[in-house]
Amino acid sequence: MDQSIVIVGDWGGSRLRLWLRQGKSVIHRRDGPGVTALTQSPEQTFLDLVGDWREARPEQAILCGMVGSRMGWTEAPYVPCPAATADVAARTVRLEADGLPVRIVPGLSCVNPLGGPDVMRGEETQVFGALSLDAALRSGRRLLALPGTHNKWAVVEDGRIVTFLTAPIGEAFALLKAQSTLGAGGGSMAEGSAAGFAQGLARIAEHGAQRLPHLLFETRARQLLEAMSPADAMGFLSGLLIGADVAAARDWFGPLPAVTVIGDGPLATLYAQAVNAVGAAASVVDGEAAVLAGLSMITRLQDATT
Repeated sequence: MDQSIVIVGDWGGSRLRLWLRQGKSVIHRRDGPGVTALTQSPEQTFLDLVGDWREARPEQAILCGMVGSRMGWTEAPYVPCPAATADVAARTVRLEADGLPVRIVPGLSCVNPLGGPDVMRGEETQVFGALSLDAALRSGRRLLALPGTHNKWAVVEDGRIVTFLTAPIGEAFALLKAQSTLGAGGGSMAEGSAAGFAQGLARIAEHGAQRLPHLLFETRARQLLEAMSPADAMGFLSGLLIGADVAAARDWFGPLPAVTVIGDGPLATLYAQAVNAVGAAASVVDGEAAVLAGLSMITRLQDATT
């Protein structure tokens, strides 16, 4: 049984999650700033965070996410789709931090279903982790949703990511909530309510994703004319955006018999609710479990080739 000690991490734009593992067990976890919020170099930030972990003599560290982008530690060139776990493992970029070997996982690129260029960093590791956790996902054609700042819809065929499509739903919600008239009157300070979210989903179901630009202003008008509370207004706004994203995915992917949502907490639950609202089944894979499983799989495949 493998009892090697390694540091693994998901280093995105907004947050860093690090785990010290021995075999399959997590010994410690530590959080840090995302790539866009660093006040010192990525290398120094990493070394500061894992300083006392070095006493456990980890063999290496492996990191995925925006850490491999041009604004990160070092650029790990995108692997073009279609891509399997082994393709990504073979293209990890190696470096060293104060004597500790570090591997950076590359992201993926594709021509998306709309005919445009698309990229992801970090989500590919979660997808491969989900495939590792659920063998059923490794056969046939599957659709996976990865909610976040930039929501990803990934198409997997027989264990390979063949294409994907990005929608900046989380970013759009944050901007509209904080910096537009839609969040005026206290909405920008409110957490969205379940009732408001359901109402937003219903409006998209009634008029379709193509009416999203026209439905968005109802977030403001309903506060002014119907005394909609700030919490309901922000839930309504979230329901419109997520509902439109799911409805549009159905338009390009076709009927959605089932969608696997990979994510953490309330956002994954909201996406599952929106998938159910269009008549499809939704299952949720824990995002942290997926990234840990994906990094383990990439490490094993990389080690097997060296």
